[in-house]
Amino acid sequence: MKVDPREPPRSFAVGAGGEVTISHCADVELEPDEQVTFVTPSGTEFDVVRKSWGYYATPSMNGRLRDHGLRAALVRNADRRVYLMLVEGGHEDRFQAYLKAEAQTLVCWLDSDEAVADALRLLEGE
Repeated sequence: MKVDPREPPRSFAVGAGGEVTISHCADVELEPDEQVTFVTPSGTEFDVVRKSWGYYATPSMNGRLRDHGLRAALVRNADRRVYLMLVEGGHEDRFQAYLKAEAQTLVCWLDSDEAVADALRLLEGE
């Protein structure tokens, strides 16, 4: 693994009104079969695994991710771009307020076996 800190971080505005500032703090280069785990003080964990063909971008959404305090949400913005967002359990109200402020729509949660089955039925046209 190679970590390249950005000092100072590169900052840029994002969001519907450009009112959110993101700070790009580091680049991480992984070799195949290496993993990085992002953690928060509240105990949530989020893994990214590099494979020879690309990445596992999340742990199992209806398993390990959920068990570590995060809910996977499929979201669509006003331009019909689709995002996978990870919501810390207990912060759903903040998430809903963010979606409203950014003109985004929750398509579905992907954090339980039932939610995944419902999403698969939608994809299969049932």
